[in-house]
Amino acid sequence: MRKSRFSERQIIGVLKQVEAGQKVKDVCREHGISQGTYHRWKSKYGGMSVSDAERMKELEAENRQLKKLVADLSLDKQMLKEVLDRKW
Repeated sequence: MRKSRFSERQIIGVLKQVEAGQKVKDVCREHGISQGTYHRWKSKYGGMSVSDAERMKELEAENRQLKKLVADLSLDKQMLKEVLDRKW
């Protein structure tokens, strides 16, 4: 996945500028982003504080690690079942 050139702190700052009363078009032009990018950020980060966004990032990383662990354990279980089911 491509890394954004904006940090969560910067993204939330952009969203707060619009909440403060600036027009979306002007904020997007100022930061060099499209309006589609702004709306995607708003759907993901809208209403969050910086600490919430950092916590979400940590939880996503932990979730990714746990999913990998479950996949490895499922594969090990499948292999053990196959070995035990063989006729000796």
